[in-house]
Parts: sequence; C-alpha cells; structure tokens
Amino acid sequence: MKRTLVTLLFVAGVVALGSLIGLLNMPGPWYQGLAKPAFNPPNWIFGPVWTVLYAFIGVAGARTFLDHRHSQAMRLWVAQMVLNFAWSPMFFGAEQILGAFIIVIAMLIAILLFIRASWHQDRLSALLFLPYAAWVAFASLLNGSILYLN
Repeated sequence: MKRTLVTLLFVAGVVALGSLIGLLNMPGPWYQGLAKPAFNPPNWIFGPVWTVLYAFIGVAGARTFLDHRHSQAMRLWVAQMVLNFAWSPMFFGAEQILGAFIIVIAMLIAILLFIRASWHQDRLSALLFLPYAAWVAFASLLNGSILYLN
C-alpha cells in the first residue's frame, strides 16, 4: 500500500508540476518567429510525449526514493528534475536560447548519470529513463539548432 501511494504521489506530482510549468510557459509569438530546423516536430506532439515521460520519471523517482533514498541516484533524480523544470521558463519565459541550451545539456548529463547510477541497484528505473534520455538528446539537438539558426 505504501509503495503504491508513494508511486502515485510521485507520478501525479511530476506530471502536475510539468504540466503547470508548460501551461505557464506556452510557445508564443516570439517562438513562432524563430527560425527552426526542418526536423522541428509540430507543437502538439510535445504535450503527449512529456506526459508519458513525466509518468516514467515519476515511477523511477518513487522507486529510487523508496529503495535508495540517500543514494547518488536520488540526488541525480532531483537534479535532473530541477533542470527539467527550469528549461521552459528559460526558453519560453525569458526567451534565452543559450541559457536553455546550457540547461538542456546539463539535464541530459544528469539523466545519463542517473541511468548509470541506477543500472545495478534498480534496473527498471534506469530503463524507464532511456526514452527520456533519447527525447532530451533530441531536444538538445533541437535547442542547439534553434540557437545556431537565430
């Protein structure tokens, strides 16, 4: 019962905070006016992708919190979450493409380090972060391309 409740709280918290940050930092006229690479996905794809990824992140966070609360993996989970939640306000809110690029690269590093730290202690949590790592690697390329084009 406790594991289920903690997992639900983590998933709900991560999805809710991520959604709130997304709603408060929606792409606007500034973003629409930026030059973007040909591989830029349509705006509608980001919401569903992030919702699924946030659920995975929440499950991994709950598992790490329950079983390895004082580990390097838990510290990395928190670090990547702080960076994740900082990206949208930096990019869309402050309109700082370079600052957002620095954040997304740091986030990718934290995600990869979380995967490495979790691999032997909780393989499922590490595996749940693989799609997240792939998406953030793509987001890094996209952010870097927008930086280059503008």
